[in-house]
Amino acid sequence: MPIVKLQYFENLYRPQRIPLLILLLFSFFGSLIAQEIPKEFKDKAETLVQLQPKTYEALDKELHSEKRDTSLLRYFANLSKEYNYLVGRAYALNQLGMKYRNVSQYEKAVTLHEQALAASVEANNTDFRVLSLNMLGVVYRRTDAIKTALDYNQKALELAEQVEDPSNHIKRSINVALNGIGNLYQTLEQYDLAILQFRRALKLEEELGNKLGLAINHQNIGHCLEEKGDLEGALENYRKSLAYNEDIDSDIGRLICKNSLAQIYLKQDMPYLALVLLEPLQEESKRIGDFSITSLVFINTGWAQTKLGNYMEAEDFIREGLQMAQNRNIPSNILYAYEKMSELQNTKGDFKKAYEYYKKADEYDKQISSATNLRYMNDIIVKYENDKKNNQIAVLAKENEIVRLRLKKNQTTLLVSALIVGLILSILYILYRQYQSKNEKRVLTLEQQMLRSQMNPHFLFNSLNSIKLYIINNEQKNAVHYLNKFSKLVRKILEASSQKEIPLSEELGTMELYMNIENIRFSNEIDFKIEVEEGINVDNIKIPSLTLQPFLENSLWHGLSPKDGEKKIQINVKHKDKGHVTIEIVDNGVGRTMAEVNKENRVLKRKSLGIRITKERLANFAKDYQNKFDVDILDLFDENGDPNGTKVVLDIPTI
Repeated sequence: MPIVKLQYFENLYRPQRIPLLILLLFSFFGSLIAQEIPKEFKDKAETLVQLQPKTYEALDKELHSEKRDTSLLRYFANLSKEYNYLVGRAYALNQLGMKYRNVSQYEKAVTLHEQALAASVEANNTDFRVLSLNMLGVVYRRTDAIKTALDYNQKALELAEQVEDPSNHIKRSINVALNGIGNLYQTLEQYDLAILQFRRALKLEEELGNKLGLAINHQNIGHCLEEKGDLEGALENYRKSLAYNEDIDSDIGRLICKNSLAQIYLKQDMPYLALVLLEPLQEESKRIGDFSITSLVFINTGWAQTKLGNYMEAEDFIREGLQMAQNRNIPSNILYAYEKMSELQNTKGDFKKAYEYYKKADEYDKQISSATNLRYMNDIIVKYENDKKNNQIAVLAKENEIVRLRLKKNQTTLLVSALIVGLILSILYILYRQYQSKNEKRVLTLEQQMLRSQMNPHFLFNSLNSIKLYIINNEQKNAVHYLNKFSKLVRKILEASSQKEIPLSEELGTMELYMNIENIRFSNEIDFKIEVEEGINVDNIKIPSLTLQPFLENSLWHGLSPKDGEKKIQINVKHKDKGHVTIEIVDNGVGRTMAEVNKENRVLKRKSLGIRITKERLANFAKDYQNKFDVDILDLFDENGDPNGTKVVLDIPTI
């Protein structure tokens, strides 16, 4: 299957919308039209040839509204020649060349671009040399002269990349050349490499804010994905390209995108949907006059009619598209037409004609993909990828030569080098030890901060005060019971604080003690549960000591404390995957939004650091495992969308 593709990247400048007939009339009646040049334009042209601006951007700013009119461009080109204004002549000739190119008058386009190149070389103007080279590459690419086209694009890229402080126009020219390299990879069917080039150009176009460039590169990426068989990815990029073309009101861009979309629909066996796009394009493409596009529209319309079983209409459309391609020497479109004609005859059952068209298609395929061109293109690829490295290699070679000479003159260099290496290794070792020491101190600081967070005076005061109330109320049994639990909790906290990690079973036991103590000040209103999923051995799972307490405290302090009614906290331990176990802490409190409001309304605001410290400790803990930890805090809502508590989800690595 050959690459049947509209080389859209060359349309970096909006195409001229003048039909072929008008251009021919200008050729025959040029002298008559020249006499009708408006005085305002004559005055502007006189001013420009006297001031002689040197950049494309400066000229284009002044002539942007007139550059669609070929008679005005010819007048400006002749006036620039009369005043020896080479840059102005190069600008006008390139614009005229683009007009002829876009109505498939390729020989005239080449002549005009070559004259523009000669003028820019004589003027020693890099801006217009790059433009002229790129435009010549575009014209030759349209006629599938790959070798010549790539030669011009490569020269343009090399020139543009040598500019130290490039203008926006030079940057856009670089993007045009990059597209040429991308299309080279496409020709070689190396689509992944082509996509890399197009995405590089896409990034540069985003920086420039050039919507036309964005449209071009999405179109090219879409084609690569289409050839790879990723039709959905191709559709997405074609639609993005169409959106940009709609935004800049580019007729030719819309044509190309809609034709590409129709081609995808045909590959997805949706011929009716393809025809909805193709039928309006037939007259529109003829009006614009770019027959490289028009011929494809007619061939694809014939393909759609083939799929629908309308064989006479299919043959008429394909023949018309073939004739357009033959009249304007567009080999890839000729090949495509022969292939679709062969497919049509095969569907009709006329296998003899199908074979004849197949042979013709094969001949054109060999013509386009000749071994000479492929070898040349491979050379271009290697040259493009290695050119930028040559200077670096040369610099390194000089440095190596200097080192070699120094080694030869000084016999002690080897010893000095060994000493330097030893010194560097020693310094690296010392730095590594310092890093380790700092890390250990940081871990120790985190553990101390965590201990202070667990044993904060507020918690101790509340716990002892609650036990005191039992004693005052002569509830000796409850006082002894909770005092016993309090002492166990303090002992566990002190023991755990000296360990880097403990079994999950011990952590859960400590949290149960903690909740029993805290539940005193809630008059035992809190329904606290721990559920462990079947098959999880909590004795074998390690966790940093006192990890869960800050989250429980946060639920109690901010979630349940301001709430009326039923109060619940539940810890769930679940399987996640081979390398993780999930611990959930779920409460039915007021939710984070209301908790934040309550916090702001308090006279005494309490700054909680426990959760931040715990996250840092978990990050340190996860360094010894293959997998990473993760902490998520989620808001819960009831069926009416009202806040209904929070859920803390900890993913703890196990391997």
